[in-house]
Amino acid sequence: MSEKLMRPPALMPLWAALIAAAVAALLMDLAYPEAAVWILAFPATALLLLTLIGRRVGGALLVGTVYGVVFFALLVSWTSRYLGPVPWVALSVVEGVLTAVAIVPIALAYRWMPRAFPSAGGRLVALPVVVAALWVGRELFVGSWPYGGFPWARIGMSQAQSPLAPVTSWLGVSGLSFLIVLIVAMLVEIVRLRAWSRPLRLIAPVALILVAVLTPTFPTTAVGSLRVGAVQGNGPTGYFDERPPFSVIQAQTDATSSLIGEDVDLVVWPEGSLDGSPFASDAIARRLTMLATRLDAPLLVNAATERDGRYFNSSVLWTGDGASGEQHDKRHPVPFGEYVPDRPFFNALAPDLIGLLQREYSPGENPPAIDIDATVIGLAICFDVIYDDVIHESMHAGSELLVFQTNNADFRGTDENLQQLAFARMRAIETGRSVVNISTVGTSQIIRPDGSTVSFLDADEAGAMLEDVELRSGLTAGVVLGPWVQQILLWGGLGALVLSGVRARRR
Repeated sequence: MSEKLMRPPALMPLWAALIAAAVAALLMDLAYPEAAVWILAFPATALLLLTLIGRRVGGALLVGTVYGVVFFALLVSWTSRYLGPVPWVALSVVEGVLTAVAIVPIALAYRWMPRAFPSAGGRLVALPVVVAALWVGRELFVGSWPYGGFPWARIGMSQAQSPLAPVTSWLGVSGLSFLIVLIVAMLVEIVRLRAWSRPLRLIAPVALILVAVLTPTFPTTAVGSLRVGAVQGNGPTGYFDERPPFSVIQAQTDATSSLIGEDVDLVVWPEGSLDGSPFASDAIARRLTMLATRLDAPLLVNAATERDGRYFNSSVLWTGDGASGEQHDKRHPVPFGEYVPDRPFFNALAPDLIGLLQREYSPGENPPAIDIDATVIGLAICFDVIYDDVIHESMHAGSELLVFQTNNADFRGTDENLQQLAFARMRAIETGRSVVNISTVGTSQIIRPDGSTVSFLDADEAGAMLEDVELRSGLTAGVVLGPWVQQILLWGGLGALVLSGVRARRR
């Protein structure tokens, strides 16, 4: 029998698949904040999978491109807030094309797996497992390449308000992504095979759904509390904001004044909370020393610092005696935001935009954790919250509390700060740790280990939160096993795809 006759037909014509892919992208975007209708991730996934069934490589690339470009254009529309459409379009197209390339293996799985393993078990179990593993592989690919990747859009991250969120504490974010796609892919095959007529075939998806919904958060151990003040100054911290001298630190100082005289163990300021480096400005250093003395507590601040001719985005612990020596430099500076990779090439394409970025930040090499009187606090600066390696390293360093400092001023009035806040909530659940998520302009929150909110400051509101924040110890399975789950799914999915291709050709 010829290859053409053996290949199953696509479920829908290409023109309909392209429309369906765009609809799937819209539904998937609505699963993320601001709308945050998390359950829409399921029909969005189902619709995208249906467009790929029976599709050849060229058609899968077209379908994947439409889905990827539309989805990212909606999800990261906040990138056009100040710099206009060029960065937004560029990011959407690049991420969309990468998504399309990484979607092709899923289409191949739908062509090869039914021929290689035509039994009911192959269709209802093996095929969905491989499809879900390849989906995770796609997320890992887009989230790690190029220039360190952009892991902003993992489907697991859309479930911050979902009853499925505790799964991350057992399997990590990628494990939750796998489970979501596995359930959807199983249900798709049940419908395609009309398997509901045989109830035994429904056991696997029903069991998975029950396990996912009923999974408790992985237990960690309470070891006390730390009284934390988190200050949102709402100062002029945007890239294009007018900044009179010392206006940023003054806004932070004013918002901190309500904490003076209170019993406090640590005061946290957000990313970009200083007008300059305290190591280069005596005036800023004196202001911080004075504040730490009056608060009778150390200050965790953030500024651009310089060492040996290299610039870093640094979080620094400052005490009444000056710099404590505890410092963390941002691990993943943002390409085209904090540095320009391959500058000559991109400068030739968009000299006006590239010319705005004169300072090149270097990636940090020190641990994402600081020690305050034998209490280890894990750190992630701004977008570092989306990178697993930063979070997991801070946990293995013994962190009992997580602090995320960010500056959302360039994205005022957009969904960006709410998306980032949802990611912070997922990190609390995944690690079993309280999270202090503090922004220059909001939204800021103190979050319990189960993902619920202790206190908050709305966007564009200056103020300070003061809470006894629970400390916890012990590593969750999601932290310990999460990286292994990713590798098993990535290489297992690709290996199974190759095996099915060879077997299908032989059959």
